[in-house]
Amino acid sequence: VLKTGPAFLGLIEGAAEALASLLKRVAGRLSDRAPRRKPFVVFGYGLSTLARPLVALAVTPLQVLAVRLADRFGKGVRSAPRDAMLASVVAPAERGRAYGFHRAMDHTGATIGPLLASAALFAGFELRTVFALAWIPGLLSLLALVFGVKEDRAAAPPVAPAATEPRAQEASPTSRPFKAYLLVLALFALGNSSDAFLLLRAQELGVSLAFIPLLWTFHHLVKAGLSTLGGAFSDRAGRRRAIGLGWAIFALAYLGFARARGPIMVFVLFAVYGLFHALTEGPEKALVADLSEATERGRAFGLYHAVTGAMILPGNLLTGFLWQRYGAAVALATGAALAALAVAGLLLLVEESAVDRSGGAD
Repeated sequence: VLKTGPAFLGLIEGAAEALASLLKRVAGRLSDRAPRRKPFVVFGYGLSTLARPLVALAVTPLQVLAVRLADRFGKGVRSAPRDAMLASVVAPAERGRAYGFHRAMDHTGATIGPLLASAALFAGFELRTVFALAWIPGLLSLLALVFGVKEDRAAAPPVAPAATEPRAQEASPTSRPFKAYLLVLALFALGNSSDAFLLLRAQELGVSLAFIPLLWTFHHLVKAGLSTLGGAFSDRAGRRRAIGLGWAIFALAYLGFARARGPIMVFVLFAVYGLFHALTEGPEKALVADLSEATERGRAFGLYHAVTGAMILPGNLLTGFLWQRYGAAVALATGAALAALAVAGLLLLVEESAVDRSGGAD
């Protein structure tokens, strides 16, 4: 509509995600020092709710860039405080299930939203009108957050304790177990390139362009249906086992995409790939909460988001280079190999948290 090309689209998305990754760390740390985390979350969701529909008014690509930066600014402000706030209201033995349910609802929205948008377009609405209508669910979610989510002031994080206290040292974002966790996360994220590469691979294997949205919807349905169960599995079996199993399934899925022949296999592999998300998205965040004190949990989640976000660009560049130079099979097999190394690092370097060792007790 705005007569711009894929290069500028890449600039928009790259700049937006980089800004979000930077702010997640800053906002998480600030929320540790604030008496309440909820204002950060409300501001973040509120800004995104106001910004996204403005795409409908954009007449130049630079205006779209400004809107996306504002939207991702909101995401950067809210993500770490929201994850830390969720940990404070859920029993340690149920953190995996809680974070898994959160991801399941996110994937449900990612399924329903595009379907509603497509229905509106088929019904004759203009693209700008569809973007404007996105304001309605955003406003409803913001109202639910403001009036439906309660944060107990007594449970809000106090000023961080002195670093000389033993418990603060053991469960600090600067502790050895947490650093090791971030290290293996970075290694895995390096091989976990954009899902756009998998959609490109699907087209190479014979999935027509018209079926790509259906494939993507199917993938989100799998994630939405299994994420709560995957998180609950980590509550019973332990975070490392769940995450390690998920990363191993990722490696198998990537190897499958590298060697697949035909579109039917693609749909099977996207279901397997959805299982990887279900076993890792909730448990990864639950392990962050397990390895951090309540007084530093915002900072911990900020570091988690910053590390995984920082690896997006180098991971995509690595996959893109290998894909262009040696082909899809080599690029995807490299992602599988990095995931296998991350599994080994997770099991060898990351110590079990108190929740893992006691089977759910804090």
